[in-house]
Amino acid sequence: MNSIEANIRDNSSKGQLNSIRNNGNVPAIVYGGKDQNQKISISKKLLKVLIEKENFLSSIITLNVDGKPQNVLPREIKYHVISDEPTHVDFLRVLPGVKIKINVPVNFINHEKSPGLKRGGVLNIVRRQVELKCPSEKIPSSLTLDLDGIDIGESFKISSVKLEDDVVPTIQGRDFVIATLAAPTVMKEPEKPAEAEGTEGSEGTEGTEGAEGTTSAAAEGDKPATDSAKGDKKETDEKKSTEKKPAQEKK
Repeated sequence: MNSIEANIRDNSSKGQLNSIRNNGNVPAIVYGGKDQNQKISISKKLLKVLIEKENFLSSIITLNVDGKPQNVLPREIKYHVISDEPTHVDFLRVLPGVKIKINVPVNFINHEKSPGLKRGGVLNIVRRQVELKCPSEKIPSSLTLDLDGIDIGESFKISSVKLEDDVVPTIQGRDFVIATLAAPTVMKEPEKPAEAEGTEGSEGTEGTEGAEGTTSAAAEGDKPATDSAKGDKKETDEKKSTEKKPAQEKK
């Protein structure tokens, strides 16, 4: 169990609270039970060390308030908007017999002994935390699920977790799923588009140009024949005019 030193503080104004923070401490409060709320301050450096540990909000901590130890449970941490530094902490007194609601993390073991994972299966975690209602002195550190022998298609439900008699999930009336071992997902490669048939045949369009050349050549070949026809007609007219001239002279 982790422990941290705390000092009683007697202030409430923003200026006094900022002074505590500027001195490297964090204001906090302890509440719960028949005792009055207790205002304290703790070292920010030590608090950050505890926060970085796993499951801080579900772990019981011993507060040594002016030399007097008491067990508490962190319930809420407030952070600075810009610096993201802790600015205030709420602690709940842990009293025997008092039931509380708390989120407990889920832990998986023996990954290497799962035949489903060996065959490429994927562990699909539906709930990384489960909310439980339990006495403060019986808070489990985590819910452990064993993957030994688990194959593809199998699942973990809340009924498969061993809990003490006084420890129950807050969700009642259904056996909800915590995790499943799903089959591997295979990405299907897209099919290559079929090449258009007759692509090479399109080169035959050059033949069209040849056909056009033949047509134009034929058209040009017709022109000389037309010109010769005009020449023959001109000679015939000249002959006729020559024949008529002597007849006019006789008159």
